[in-house]
Amino acid sequence: MADGYFPEGSMLRFVQSHRAVGHTYGQRALIIGATHPVPYVGTSDSTHAKERPFGRLASTAKVFETVFFGSTAEADRVLAQVAAMHRKVRGRLERDEGSFAAGTPYDAYDPTLMFWTMAMLADSSRVAFETLVRPLSRGEREDLWADWVRFGQLFGMPRSAAPATGLDFEEWMAAWFRSDRMHLTDEARVVGRAIARDMPVPITLRVGIRATNLVVQGMLPASVRRLYGLRWTPAHERAFRAAAAGVRRSQAVVPDRLRLGDNRGLHDLVIATERRRVAAGRPTMHLPVAG
Repeated sequence: MADGYFPEGSMLRFVQSHRAVGHTYGQRALIIGATHPVPYVGTSDSTHAKERPFGRLASTAKVFETVFFGSTAEADRVLAQVAAMHRKVRGRLERDEGSFAAGTPYDAYDPTLMFWTMAMLADSSRVAFETLVRPLSRGEREDLWADWVRFGQLFGMPRSAAPATGLDFEEWMAAWFRSDRMHLTDEARVVGRAIARDMPVPITLRVGIRATNLVVQGMLPASVRRLYGLRWTPAHERAFRAAAAGVRRSQAVVPDRLRLGDNRGLHDLVIATERRRVAAGRPTMHLPVAG
C-alpha cells in the first residue's frame, strides 16, 4: 500500500488533516484518558520523563501523524518502535485506585486497555472536528469510527475489543462519563491539570495557547472538568463558544496551506520549549511524592 494505511479519501485522514483538530484532540484525549487509573499507571510507570508531559504528548502525536499521513513503510517503522516499547509495559497497581483494587494487572497488550487508548483518540478526534470544523453525518461518523478501529488494529488491538458501530461506541463513551468508575490518581490529577492549562510554547504564542486551552477545556464533558477541579463558569462557556465559532468560520477563509496538514512544527516547538524549561529548573509541573 504505497499510499499508506489511510490514503486520500479516508475519513480519518480527512478529519486529522485539519490543524484545528490536530492542535486540540491530543490534549483532550490525554486528559480524559487519565480518568482510568489502570492504563494511566501503566503508562506512567513505563516512562523516565514524567516531568515532561508535553514532550511525551508531542512525540506520541508525531508517531500518530506518521500513521495517519505517511507511507505504509513509514508507518510500519514507527509501529515497530511502539511495539518494542509496549512489550515492556506490564505490572500491577500498587494500591487501590477508586474501584480498581491493588494488584489489578496492566499490560500494554491487554485488548481492553488497547481499546481504551484508541477510544480516547477516536472520541476526541470526532469531538474536536465537530466543535471546530463542522458536524459529521451519521455515515461520516461510522466511516471515521471504522478508520479508528483500523488504527487500533495496526497497534495490535483485536477487532473484537471495540464496539461494532460508531453509535455503539458513542453510547459506551457516554456511559463512561456518567459512571462512578472515573478516578484520578494523585499524579494524574496534576498531569491532567497541567495539560489542560500550561502547554509550553515561546512567549510570543502564549495568547494563542490560552485560547487553545480554553477550547480544550470546553470540549471536556462537565463530569471530567469537575473531577479535575477545573473551574468553569458561564463566562468560560460563553468565551469557549465564541472561540469555537470563530475557528469554524475561519475554515472558509484561511488558505488550505495553513488550515490543513500535519502539526510537526508545533510538536517540535513544544518539545524544545519544555526541554528548555526543565533544563532551566522550571519543570512544567511538580509531581506529588509517592507515599
